[in-house]
Amino acid sequence: MESRYLQKCLGTCLTQGLAEVARIRPVDPIEYLGLWIYKYKENMTMEQLRQKEMADLEHERELAVIEREMMERLKAEELLFQQQQLAFQLELEMQEKERQRIEELQRAQEELEKEMRMNTENIAKSEDSSHSEDVTSDTSKTLAEISDRYGAPNLSRVEELDEPMLSDVALNIDQDL
Repeated sequence: MESRYLQKCLGTCLTQGLAEVARIRPVDPIEYLGLWIYKYKENMTMEQLRQKEMADLEHERELAVIEREMMERLKAEELLFQQQQLAFQLELEMQEKERQRIEELQRAQEELEKEMRMNTENIAKSEDSSHSEDVTSDTSKTLAEISDRYGAPNLSRVEELDEPMLSDVALNIDQDL
């Protein structure tokens, strides 16, 4: 049992220390072996600290990689969100432009309808007035003015004289005889 304990706790240390004493052959081998064992313990503690630090650094490196990946994902998501927001904003602008265009078309259509109503009313009024003028002034218009047929003769107005009155031509003829 004691040999196992010594083998477990001092086996490697003692073997390496005795090998070092045999190789160096110091004047006081016991003191040299004691100092070498203290140095060995210090070296082992430092090695354990170094390994622990290396493990901590590796762990921190892994965390940094994970954090960088998360940041890249966040940036990608933010970029995607901005693109979606921009697309949504463009869609809203397009809808607004379309709404304005529709409103302008409706206004233009309403104006055209209003103008058509006014023209229809004006035509109806002018027909009424022209019809009343036709009735009142049919006697003063020529056949071409009355007729709306193509090629109607454009005859000049002829004034009819009352029959008892003789025309100047007839009077001249009578005087010549």
